[in-house]
Amino acid sequence: MPLGQRAGDKSDSRYCGVETEFDYDMPHVLTGNLSAGFDFIVAPLVDPSYRPTSVGIDSRETSLLPVAASDLILSPSQWSSHIVGKVSSWIDLDSEDELLRLDSEITLKQEIAWASHMSLQACLLPPPKNSCCGNYARCVNQILQGTNNMQLWLRIPLEKSEPMDDDSVNADYNNLNGKMFDSWESWNSFRLLCEHHTQLCVALEILSSLPSVSSLGRWFGEPVRAAILQTNSFLTNARGYPCLSKRHQKLISGFFNHSIQIVISGTSLHNVSPEVSGDLIMGDNGNNFEGVTVRHALKPYLDYVAYLYQRMDPLPEQERFELGYRDFLQSPLQPLMDNLEAQTYETFEKDTVKYSQYQKAISKALLDMVPDEQASTTVKVLMVVGAGRGPLVRASLQAAEETGRKLKVYAVEKNPNAVITLHSLIKLEGWESFVTIISSDMRCWHAPEKADILVSELLGSFGDNELSPECLDGAQRFLKPDGISIPSSYTSFIQPITASKLYNDVKSHKDLAHFETAYVVKLHRVARLAPCQPVFTFAHPNFSSTKSNQRYKKLRFEIPSDTGSALVHGFAGYFDATLYKDVHLGIEPLIATPNMFSWFPIFFPLRKPICVSTASSIEVHFWRCCGATKVWYEWCVTSPSPSAIHNPNGRSYWVGL
Repeated sequence: MPLGQRAGDKSDSRYCGVETEFDYDMPHVLTGNLSAGFDFIVAPLVDPSYRPTSVGIDSRETSLLPVAASDLILSPSQWSSHIVGKVSSWIDLDSEDELLRLDSEITLKQEIAWASHMSLQACLLPPPKNSCCGNYARCVNQILQGTNNMQLWLRIPLEKSEPMDDDSVNADYNNLNGKMFDSWESWNSFRLLCEHHTQLCVALEILSSLPSVSSLGRWFGEPVRAAILQTNSFLTNARGYPCLSKRHQKLISGFFNHSIQIVISGTSLHNVSPEVSGDLIMGDNGNNFEGVTVRHALKPYLDYVAYLYQRMDPLPEQERFELGYRDFLQSPLQPLMDNLEAQTYETFEKDTVKYSQYQKAISKALLDMVPDEQASTTVKVLMVVGAGRGPLVRASLQAAEETGRKLKVYAVEKNPNAVITLHSLIKLEGWESFVTIISSDMRCWHAPEKADILVSELLGSFGDNELSPECLDGAQRFLKPDGISIPSSYTSFIQPITASKLYNDVKSHKDLAHFETAYVVKLHRVARLAPCQPVFTFAHPNFSSTKSNQRYKKLRFEIPSDTGSALVHGFAGYFDATLYKDVHLGIEPLIATPNMFSWFPIFFPLRKPICVSTASSIEVHFWRCCGATKVWYEWCVTSPSPSAIHNPNGRSYWVGL
């Protein structure tokens, strides 16, 4: 049964499994573990003593595989929903012993074929035996080319030797051939050999000691499907029950938030008093004991994992709204080339936080421009350029009412469909006497008078990627010399990320253009490898005679030394805007406006992921280029290894003027 109820969470992380030993009585093992509260078992499918060569070379192809159970013993739904196959742990496909290597290759293919025959959703592969795993990866890659839906989970121990670790014994244990050991590098080598195959995933084995926070963070950008929690990683509380350290608890919570399932593994190491219950008679590994009714030996560990899940806060309303957008690539809007649809307007208009910030900025601007003694006699001209269906018009008038100032408002909108809605709104609210609707592109309109305040919401996920600079440059001709632009400035930011899922989604299109396109995406399964740095800044109004909206920036990101090596799949982009004075709006993670959902980050992919070694840096170049009919970005990496320059001349992705 699920670990518990958490409002808004429908992910796989609600289900907990248990690793069992080989048993020919698979139905009993399954029933006993399900009755104890586990949702699935990770079980060997073939007798671990089986070796193909033991049945004779000539008969190998026709010998009967000693499987745990016939596919008829359980129903198809039981096989697919409650059992993850476990490939024999003895296999070593890179062994120098040719007989062992041959046996391993045959056994791997036979066991995966049997699991596929039973329509299992996943199979757990043993970890690579050493740093050289070329033949193992080759055989797995061959299998992946022929599988349909079954995932292969590569078991990877969560280990990384830390040079400053006080635990010298642990450091020595992790020291391999005089080099610092990092299990992430084993995984990275394996998945690169398998070309980032989408059905190759990770099952992280959680041990009693954990690497640094930065090192752990890398895994949240990888396709981790399960976390195998060893019983020896648990501590003991005052009552003798198993519990986890604070660091382990935080890690498990992170797994819950990333749809990663927990699997309990090992024998019971806690002397918890047996309780008579309705649970079936089960030992540590699912074996039954005749005539005695005791609780499942691993039930206390399951109860503790359930406790951790149940004490998590419910998913906030905003995150529930965004669930369907997580790691879903969307093309950015083309607001000048295309007219937005009613549904798009409606989504943006629900973002009350954004319009509250705009109202606050307009209120401050009005108070600064109009002294209290002139409030009843002075009328300020405010122009909303890109008025849409009117939310900024409403925010402006509410600011005027709040401050006791008078406004004359021009609402300029190029979308004729939105203009119809604007007229209806003005009539409905009775604003005809002080709101004038202009159906025109702001760059072409000739204003009858100058504006004191120019208000716009032309910002994109990267700040300037929806052509706010070009639009406001064209509109500022009808702003007074001492007029105020809201926003007054905005800056874009980027940071390198590991994003295996996003990379695979782009790669699935099998063309160059998609790797040279920037995507709007609600980032979720990503690892942020270094803090954000600013890229391009634009300020308004800009009365400079030599102004240009072309930009170039070179940035160097330092990966924290305790992270270890990492794979950069691309760059996440954000923005932060100053609306007026201290009123800001943005999505840069450290200073993001809370509870605002109008903008998701932007993702700039790399055609070939860049591997950054321990304590290294990554140097990236970004260009914002302007032509007669379009604006586009180009980007590349020059260190630690050079990439191609992406999107030269805007050949794949641009924003039309």
